[in-house]
Amino acid sequence: MSNEPLQIKKRGEDGNRIISVRIREDILKDLDELSKESNYSRNELINIILKYGVDHLEITP
Repeated sequence: MSNEPLQIKKRGEDGNRIISVRIREDILKDLDELSKESNYSRNELINIILKYGVDHLEITP
């Protein structure tokens, strides 16, 4: 058995933050279906979709 210590990072030091949001039931259902089809977790899909939206958002006057 190795005597090397188990090293872990403090929670929150991985570049991610935990937040709470409200989401409509129909959107949540769609996300869960996409999650099953794509084999991505709901969290991964939300991050992919949000990143795409932020990168492609255009605010017009």
